[in-house]
Amino acid sequence: MLWIKVFHIVFVISWFAGLFYLPRIFVNLALVPPDSAAERDRLLLMAKKLYRFVTPIAALAIGLGFWLWFGFGFSGGWLHIKTALVAGLVVYHIWCGRVLTQFTRGASLHSHVWFRWFNEIPVLALIAICILVVIKPSF
Repeated sequence: MLWIKVFHIVFVISWFAGLFYLPRIFVNLALVPPDSAAERDRLLLMAKKLYRFVTPIAALAIGLGFWLWFGFGFSGGWLHIKTALVAGLVVYHIWCGRVLTQFTRGASLHSHVWFRWFNEIPVLALIAICILVVIKPSF
């Protein structure tokens, strides 16, 4: 089980790296001047490759998390909250894919400032998840 835990942590870290960086690319895409097609295309290519790369990593992180869940059991209120936060991160990940699709179609629905705030969602989730996993507060 320790090997499963190690690989779960590695894939979670990798997934979060993608969740931190992809919205930063969105910030830059929102800042691209309309006449700068080459810069826009380069950022879109980076975003698409990153999204395609981290999606299977997310699946592995979640799959190994389920393996740990079934191996150790699903007990404690902290674990219920952590699971809800992970479900929220899956929604966030999918949302990032939809935002990427909008940028690909040439539609930018939000400003770079909005994307700067959007970028903070996984940071807050990571802090909460770390607190829950390490402290394991009783609810």
